[in-house]
Amino acid sequence: MSIAFTFPGQGSQAVGMGRDLAEAFPEAKAVFDEVDDALGQDLSALMWGGPEEELTLTANAQPALMAVSLAALRALEAGGFSLPDKVAYVAGHSLGEYSALAAAGALSVGDTARLLRTRGNAMQEAVPVGEGAMAAIIGLDEADVETVCGECAGDGVCQIANDNGGGQLVISGTRANVERAAALAGEKGARRALLLPVSAPFHSALMQPAADIMERALGAVDLQPPAVPLVANVLAGPVSTPAEIKDLLVRQVTGRVRWSETVSWFAANGVTEICEIGAGKVLTGLARRIDRSLTAKAINTPQDVESYLQG
Repeated sequence: MSIAFTFPGQGSQAVGMGRDLAEAFPEAKAVFDEVDDALGQDLSALMWGGPEEELTLTANAQPALMAVSLAALRALEAGGFSLPDKVAYVAGHSLGEYSALAAAGALSVGDTARLLRTRGNAMQEAVPVGEGAMAAIIGLDEADVETVCGECAGDGVCQIANDNGGGQLVISGTRANVERAAALAGEKGARRALLLPVSAPFHSALMQPAADIMERALGAVDLQPPAVPLVANVLAGPVSTPAEIKDLLVRQVTGRVRWSETVSWFAANGVTEICEIGAGKVLTGLARRIDRSLTAKAINTPQDVESYLQG
């Protein structure tokens, strides 16, 4: 059996996430302490006590979700689990790519937290609030959505941001263009086309200022070869050299999260089990919709950890 570990992205956050791990495993608690120290902020108190609207802010949600993922992994390791010995590949959805790299030993937890704080601030500040938008298009194939985006881009931006699988694509860009594209997608037969409650047009060309900031930030950190290959968002294929990983992390800010292709790549390359490490079960549900031949499970509670260790 070949196993891939995946790490969730923004949208999986919830007040209270990770508290049970911290209470059950000192190794998990140490991760939250390390993130708090790296950021100079009691982020764990915000995670466990709210308010939700503050936790949902991009600059908080990104390092918080990473912290939960790494806490769950440390809990597994405390029980004798070894990622390099048991896992063939890692991948993460958007910010989850940073969690995956930290899990594979390519980045320290502190550096990852600081990078994600920088990334969250940069992405939020790249476009004035209200000028960008994102929308989910459900029930049209990728080619049709590409056509819709092309017809609606005009002199602005409208592009596919995420291919999440299961017939769901997310588009991103200038608000007026995204609104036109959502309406046109409905006319072309989409089952649903709805604007998303997000604060910026992530994974679009409008994020270029954030990509420039991340290029500088990544250039200043020590990134080691991961213990197992990373299946990168923008390639939906494996990478393992630090220079290429840094380049792809920069490109990821404006590029497409090819999640459906990533899961399909796993299936085509011998992976039989995908484990989602961290908050929520979003990626587990997507994996089951993309390829039913894969076993998909989530590990985010002490009970999940114990069950997984017991095999």
